[in-house]
Amino acid sequence: MSDHSSHGSGLAHQFDDLDQQLDATTLGMWLFLAQEIMFFGGLFAAYTIYRNWHPEAFAEASHHLDIKLGGFNTVVLIFSSLTMALGVRAAQMGKNKAVFNYLFATFMLGNVFLVVKAFEYHHKWVEGLIPGPWFRFEGSTDPAVQMFFNLYFAMTGMHALHMIIGGGLLIYFMVQARKNRYHEGYYGPVEIMGLYWHFVDIVWIFLFPLLYLLGLHNS
Repeated sequence: MSDHSSHGSGLAHQFDDLDQQLDATTLGMWLFLAQEIMFFGGLFAAYTIYRNWHPEAFAEASHHLDIKLGGFNTVVLIFSSLTMALGVRAAQMGKNKAVFNYLFATFMLGNVFLVVKAFEYHHKWVEGLIPGPWFRFEGSTDPAVQMFFNLYFAMTGMHALHMIIGGGLLIYFMVQARKNRYHEGYYGPVEIMGLYWHFVDIVWIFLFPLLYLLGLHNS
């Protein structure tokens, strides 16, 4: 049986060393992200099909999204990916104070994104653009308009849920950084958190042009 005490803090009992642990947990995260890609892929496929069937209705509905707020949130998430990457680098160097600061910045940027998204949702509620019996749309009578907003809320809502989960995980890792848990041999959890956060950001990078920029050519 391996003597785990020689490998430093952070080693789980089922692994022989920290390198093996990092390889296994990284593989696990990539497998998780693969199934997440398939999940979002279904939503993207549904969006693509309906958009091809009803291009005019989808373009008109897209005009009711706030491009400025969507663009602002895109910039916010790009910066959050930067702070997340810097947090991973700090963990690799064993700089726990910097890890905390960068993860906190990432957490706050994620909250900014969610607050802006909440304002957008509220605006849609006021305009009557929430799908259902109360849905009202000034313009096209094509029922595909409501389908656009069904997909909009499904796709952005699931993305926001992933952001909320990510925020909770960031809090946990910030607490661990406060306890000086990370060092040059043990930084895997922060690196894996970075993979998750970058994935969520990339999903938004696709959502923004598909949903918000669709109707620009008809402006």
